[in-house]
Amino acid sequence: MLVYWIPETPNTLPANASHRVGIGALVLNNNGQVLVVKEKYGKNTGIWKLPTGVVEEGEDICMAAIREVQEETGTETDFIEILAFRQSHKSFFGKSDLFFICMLKPLNFTIHKQNAEIEEAQWMAIEEYAAQPKLNQSELSKNIAKICLAKKDNQYSGFSPVLTTTGLSAKKCYLYSNK
Repeated sequence: MLVYWIPETPNTLPANASHRVGIGALVLNNNGQVLVVKEKYGKNTGIWKLPTGVVEEGEDICMAAIREVQEETGTETDFIEILAFRQSHKSFFGKSDLFFICMLKPLNFTIHKQNAEIEEAQWMAIEEYAAQPKLNQSELSKNIAKICLAKKDNQYSGFSPVLTTTGLSAKKCYLYSNK
């Protein structure tokens, strides 16, 4: 973003975007299987992982999770809750990164993987997903897998979206809360 402050007062224009927002989606079926993908490119090749992606401008986290799962696997889902989130700094292009782990319920079980980014997609026993040696090399991934296992066993509760409005403008937004 190029800007030039004209008045002879202190510049009050905000800096360009300071955060990137991403999602990871735990899609769990009634058989204790999780929807997983292997990426074609990047640092996560060769490992089964949750479908992930970036929230688009003007998109709510819950809708981004549904869209990303649909794009990568063709599986239709309903959003259930945010399980956890991670914040890191000086990540992509030196900006902060917010990453939300979301729980979704599958509405169908047929997989039509996206060919551009996804090498493979399948349903896998959640215990098999969590036991991957390469996944467990990362402390963050290991902690996410523990949350997924706890959620499967109904030992974990996340944050559900509540449609609400803000201020006098009555602009619609979601408040994620633990009911």
